[in-house]
Amino acid sequence: EKIARFVGRQISSRYPMMDARLPDGSRVNAVVPPLALSGTTLTIRRFRKNPFTLDNFVELGILSHGQRQFLQLCVQGRMNMLISGGTGSGKTTLLNALAIDIPDQERIVTIEDAAELHIGKRHVISLESRPASLDGDPPVTIRELVTNALRMRPDRIIVGEVRGAEALDMLQAMNTGHDGSLTTGHANSPRDMLARLETMVLFAGYDLPVSAIRRQIGNAIDLIIQVTRKRDGRRVIDSIVEVVGLEGDTISSAELYRWERDQLQSTGIRPVFARRLEDQGLTLHPNMFGA
Repeated sequence: EKIARFVGRQISSRYPMMDARLPDGSRVNAVVPPLALSGTTLTIRRFRKNPFTLDNFVELGILSHGQRQFLQLCVQGRMNMLISGGTGSGKTTLLNALAIDIPDQERIVTIEDAAELHIGKRHVISLESRPASLDGDPPVTIRELVTNALRMRPDRIIVGEVRGAEALDMLQAMNTGHDGSLTTGHANSPRDMLARLETMVLFAGYDLPVSAIRRQIGNAIDLIIQVTRKRDGRRVIDSIVEVVGLEGDTISSAELYRWERDQLQSTGIRPVFARRLEDQGLTLHPNMFGA
C-alpha cells in the first residue's frame, strides 16, 4: 500500500491489481486477495544500470561481428524493424541495444506502458501511457500517444510494445515518412507476428479489407527479429526475417539468418532492401550473407 501511494496508485480489495514503475525504473506488479488465493503476491523486475549493447550480444556469442554490423547498418539505414518473441525473451533488451546505434542528431520519441528504455541520446522524448486515476482523470492510451507523437516532429518513433489498436497507427507512421521506427510484439515466430499484426489492426474498429491490412504491413515492416528464451535460460536471436512485400494476397518474407547448432547462421539470402542501404552509402559486405 505504501508503494502504491508513492507512485500515485491504489491497491485494495476493490482494486486488487497494481502495475507501476518506481523512480529507478524497476517494474512493480502486485496482486492481493481475493484475486491472489495464496496471499499478496509482489513481483519486482529490476533492470541493468548499464543497458546491453549489440557488442554485448557479440561477447555472449549471440551475434557474430558481421551480423552485428548488419543490424547496425539496418538501424543507420532507417529500416523499420519489429522484434518478436515471448514474455521474458529479451525483446526490450534488444530494442534498447538497437536504438543505441541511432545517430546522435536524430530526434527520437519513445512510447511505453512503463518506461524501460534507456537509450542515452541527446534528443530523446519519453512518453508513458497512464491508466485512469483515482480522481477520475481519464486514461491516456498508447494509441493516443502514437497519434500525438506524429505532431512532435520525430525522426523516429519507438513503441515499447504493440498489443492492440495502436498497431494501425504505428504502421501508418512507418508508411508516412517515419522510417527507421522500432517496436516489439508478442509472437512465437515471425509468421505468427505477421498474423497477430493483422488481428491487432482490426482492434482499431475500422472495417478494413484483409488485403489492405496486409499491404500496409508489407509496405511498413522491413525486418522481423525473433528472440527466444531457451530451456536452459539462454536468450538468443532465433531468426532474422526480411518482409519482402505483398505477393497476391500473401505477405512474402525471406529468412536471412536462423539459429542452428548454437549459433546464428546466414541462410545465404541477400536482403531485397540491400540496394536501399547501398544507395545511402552503407556498404554490405558479402561475408554477412555467406551460406
